[in-house]
This record gives sequence, C-alpha cells and structure tokens, in this order.
Amino acid sequence: MNIIISNKIDKPIYEQIKDQIKALIIGGKLKEDAALPGMRSLASDLKVSLITTKRAYNDLEAEGFIYTVPAKGSFVKSLNKDFIYEDSLKKIEKSFEDAMNVAKSINLSKDDLIEILDNLYN
Repeated sequence: MNIIISNKIDKPIYEQIKDQIKALIIGGKLKEDAALPGMRSLASDLKVSLITTKRAYNDLEAEGFIYTVPAKGSFVKSLNKDFIYEDSLKKIEKSFEDAMNVAKSINLSKDDLIEILDNLYN
C-alpha cells in the first residue's frame, strides 16, 4: 500500500492516511476482507506516531470502511454501493460549496459558474 504524506498541506496526517486508504477501498484496489498493514508497521513505514495511524484506522472503522478483529488486525469491510454513492455526493457538494464561495468572493454570477461547470463536464 503506497501512502504519501505531505507536510505542505493543511490536512492533518491521520486524515491524509484515512483519505488515501478510503480512496483505495472505494477504487477497488483494496478488496473486501483484505488485510491492512498493522498500525505499528504502517506508523513505522510512514515515520509517524502510532497514535496517528490508530486515529486513521479508528476513523475508517467508524465510517464503515474497515473492521478490526482483536489479535488479528484490520480488514476491508464489504461496502454498500449506496454508501459509496452517498459518500461521493458529499464530496461533490463540498467541492461545489467551495467553488461557490470563491465565485461569490469575486462576484462571479451563477450563470458564469454554471458555464464553467458545463465546460469542465464536457
């Protein structure tokens, strides 16, 4: 599993780890019941604290992407297609909200914003 950590972005390291593992799961690169690296091993590989990887795994489990078996490790959970769809919609809405805020800050009209979206979509 190739996870890249950047100190140049404002996102906390545990979120970077969580988001990249989540993307691997949603993208099908990590299959159902696939074993994830141990938290200590991942922390060592990434040169981060165990607390950081533990937080990422705990968040992934809370969000329904992985499950943990005591003394065995963490594994990819079977994903509900509706769940993936809803998660993707949330990301799209967040991106649109960010774009809308930037557009409003420069007094860009809604029509101009829609035109930009149309151009990007095509």
